[in-house]
Amino acid sequence: PARRYRLRDGCWVFCALLVCFADGASDLWLAAHYYVRGQRWWFGLTLLFVLLPSLVVQMLSLRWFVYDFAASTKDSGAGTKDSGPRGCCRLCVWLLQGLIHLLQLGQVWRYLRTLYLGLQSRWQAEHRRRHYYWRMMFESADISMLRLLEAFLKSAPQLVLQLSIMVQQNSIEPLQGLSASASLVSLAWMIASYQKVLRDSREDKMPMSYKGAVVQILWHLFTIAARAIAFALFASVFQLYFGIFIVTHWCIMTFWIIQGETDFCMSKWEEIIYNMVVGIIYIFCWFNVKEGRSRYRMCIYYIITLSENAALTILWFLYYDRETTSDFDALILVCVVSSSFALGIFFMFIYYCLLHPNGPIFSHRNVGCIFRQEPPPVPGSPTDAVTSPPRSLPRTTGGEREGAPGERDSCVPVFQVRPCAPPAPAARAPRTERPVIRIDLPRKKYPAWDAHFIDRRLRKTILALEYASPTTPRLQYRTPGAPQEVLEYETTV
Repeated sequence: PARRYRLRDGCWVFCALLVCFADGASDLWLAAHYYVRGQRWWFGLTLLFVLLPSLVVQMLSLRWFVYDFAASTKDSGAGTKDSGPRGCCRLCVWLLQGLIHLLQLGQVWRYLRTLYLGLQSRWQAEHRRRHYYWRMMFESADISMLRLLEAFLKSAPQLVLQLSIMVQQNSIEPLQGLSASASLVSLAWMIASYQKVLRDSREDKMPMSYKGAVVQILWHLFTIAARAIAFALFASVFQLYFGIFIVTHWCIMTFWIIQGETDFCMSKWEEIIYNMVVGIIYIFCWFNVKEGRSRYRMCIYYIITLSENAALTILWFLYYDRETTSDFDALILVCVVSSSFALGIFFMFIYYCLLHPNGPIFSHRNVGCIFRQEPPPVPGSPTDAVTSPPRSLPRTTGGEREGAPGERDSCVPVFQVRPCAPPAPAARAPRTERPVIRIDLPRKKYPAWDAHFIDRRLRKTILALEYASPTTPRLQYRTPGAPQEVLEYETTV
């Protein structure tokens, strides 16, 4: 059935906007509080972890806007000079977006635009409804990637910083607790939201329910809380050794990701840089970056995390300052770390055993990627000769060149919008020709910044074809390891 924008989708986006606003506002309020009290060192660190990640994310957001808006105006202008009302309107758009990103409100603008496009997809006619739904999913992909990057560059270090200050002062001020809680909720929310948008936008993945998303939030909330508290306890006593530990863990995780032979970017060095960014995420939580079964890699990661949390907490318990912290309070903190991690693992099992979109983790049908069940090929037919891997698109057959609607790729590119499936045709009904976008590039199975940037160059073509054609356009990527198929594809990016 065709997916439609529901009111619960709008409520989810609105709650994400509130989480984003609460996270940033509480950090700025706390920084001002430190400044008024004369705690300049805490003020500087708190403000640094707010402004620097925000500047990076705003620059990336503005870059995406510049590319999208410049491409759209170039095509609409058709070589004519901008003059009169049109040129004035474009100038106003440039000034408005520049001001929005200068005020660090790029994410807020994108959240509001996502709400607007989603509501338009409900109010418009059937044909335009699909068009607005695609645009809403594209905008959701952008904001999810931006907020995920911001969460681990800003919220994660901010959480560790504030917890370390609380442990050193042996007290929790209301603003400190508010800032730490907002950072923790922001981290857990963005991981779950990112996974939900990824699944909703890919045809090879079953959509995630909101129950599953809420359980994912609880899973990451408790595991990240245990991780951050263990970091804060250890850093309050061993500042230098904590820095060495973080760098060592990051190097090991980055090397592990590189050894997994990921394929996200267009060059080797860009691939290494992306793996280094994912290594930062691995400091705090699990993040899948490789296609296939991930349960074994996840088990290894959480065993390492559990061992590290236990070692950091025990070392703090052995060397903490007895004059500022009582033995009872220290024992309570150790219990909080262990129980929080146990609760997080419990909700992880709940998610995979009951609420995973692919079904229970112990089911024999759960193979990591849902494939469309296709009828067996007829001997002697063109499709019988296809020898591509199961995750690759078959080469274009004669029937497809004549307009026969072929099957979509089982694992489509980054954040490709789930198409609205047309109603089942009657027997021997005339088949409508589907527009095909052929790409002489291997598809990317998991998101990366470079792959996301490549896919956005297809957005204008996808939206134009989807708007002009009664059927959804079909993407075809080149099959890796089959050089003879390259001649059958046209480079359109």
